[in-house]
Amino acid sequence: MTFTNAPNLLTLFRMAFVPVIVGLLFMRDPKWDVIAAIAFTVASVTDYLDGYIARTHQLETIYGKLMDPLADKFLVVSALIMLQELGRIHPVVVILLICREMAITGLRALASAEGVVIAASSTAKWKTATQMVAIPLIMGQNLFGLPIYPLGMVLLYVSLAISMWSAIDYLVGFFSGLKAARKLRSQEKALARKTRIASRAARLRAKASQYGLLDPH
Repeated sequence: MTFTNAPNLLTLFRMAFVPVIVGLLFMRDPKWDVIAAIAFTVASVTDYLDGYIARTHQLETIYGKLMDPLADKFLVVSALIMLQELGRIHPVVVILLICREMAITGLRALASAEGVVIAASSTAKWKTATQMVAIPLIMGQNLFGLPIYPLGMVLLYVSLAISMWSAIDYLVGFFSGLKAARKLRSQEKALARKTRIASRAARLRAKASQYGLLDPH
């Protein structure tokens, strides 16, 4: 298992973009805002590329599974906080989106401890897609004289609605998976108990047969 493969390097590349984007937004200049939007878009594209390369070339690693979602969260959360600081997004929207991410991360950690794997839902993928489009539009505000900020805000609120809905999906998946995992463990314990009892009975019959204690008929 190697760390320095193409998908992992792309993930690190995406992480490296976070301070660059934050620094560009701190310039508080429309031109730098557009550059920040372009940088965010480039970083977002690497999110698709690293997953595609990892799947098609069988380069998935433990490092990648850990870093890829972290890189996404670093990128999105940093951008949301900066846009809120610039007064372009209402704080409540940022709070809801960040708290949702924290809750799902905690839920996945709890599920992992219980041996349950929660796969990303289709609604969660739509949430990510709308966020990755909305954020650079809000950053750029105007592009070639076109007011792209309102479109970005509409998409952000769509993303917020999808986020809340997908959180419900994750909760349902967690409790369903937890119930199935506990039922399976219970069945395995019952089977193991029956196996031990049968093995013990077989040993006792063997000893009884050895000492002529069993009725041959």
